[in-house]
Amino acid sequence: MDQGVADYIKNIDQPWKAEICTRLRQMIHQSIPDVAERIQYGKPHFLHHGAYAFVLAAAKGWVSFTIFNAATLDAPEGLFEPGGADRKTVKIHQGQPIDYELLAKLIHDASRSQADGPAGVTSEGR
Repeated sequence: MDQGVADYIKNIDQPWKAEICTRLRQMIHQSIPDVAERIQYGKPHFLHHGAYAFVLAAAKGWVSFTIFNAATLDAPEGLFEPGGADRKTVKIHQGQPIDYELLAKLIHDASRSQADGPAGVTSEGR
C-alpha cells in the first residue's frame, strides 16, 4: 500500500469520510491483491494491469468513488451519477446507507472485466 494514499485518508477532515475511504480501499485490495495505488491529480488512484481501475476523493460534502471499465456493470438504477459510459461514479453523502456488499461486487466485477481485456485509460496516456 502506498504511503501517500494512507496520508491522504489520514488527513481527511471528517471521520465519516475517512472511514468510507478506508473501507473502500480495503475492499479494492481484497478484490485485487496486485492492485497498485498512488496519489495522482491530488486523489488516490488504483491501477490494475497498468490501467486506471478506481479513484477515491473526499469532496466538500461527500465521498466520490469512480469505477473505470464499468460499462457492463449491473447496478441498481440511480446508484451512479448521470453520464459516463466506461467510468461510473458513486457519490456517498453523510448518513446515507451504504451497500458495501454491492460495492464489493462491483469492484470485483470491474476488475474481472478489466482482466479480460482492459478498456480503461492507461496511466501512461496521461
